[in-house]
Amino acid sequence: MYHHSGNVARQAVGSATGVLDPKAPEAEAIFFQRCTWCGTAMYHRVLCPVCRGSDLRTERSEGAGTVRHATVVHRNTPAARNVSLIEMAEGFVLRGRVMGPLIGIHSGDRVRLSTAKDPVRGEPVFQLVDEPYRAWT
Repeated sequence: MYHHSGNVARQAVGSATGVLDPKAPEAEAIFFQRCTWCGTAMYHRVLCPVCRGSDLRTERSEGAGTVRHATVVHRNTPAARNVSLIEMAEGFVLRGRVMGPLIGIHSGDRVRLSTAKDPVRGEPVFQLVDEPYRAWT
């Protein structure tokens, strides 16, 4: 049985470590919905955006994704921070933060879930899978 809190779900039994660990099913993770009618994956919806179906099945994400868009935000924060749209391997898109040098995060970078919830902003935090720098050609 799962209970949902914001954009993160956790099993009702077991300890929540805050790190996605495939060996620990009780660890916090990102959960998403999949429409049982058309198979569309979505994040935090009540109705399917494609067929408007309301029969949604909850699934656990594997935590792998690709940066679709990255930007640096300077307002309402003491220091600049990264805000990115991440397209997960399962096909849904969500907003999160990518750790690393702000100038080194680009569209197309592969990322993996680091922690399911940032303690300050409440957003998922990702880390770059590949080197955080690019070779200039």
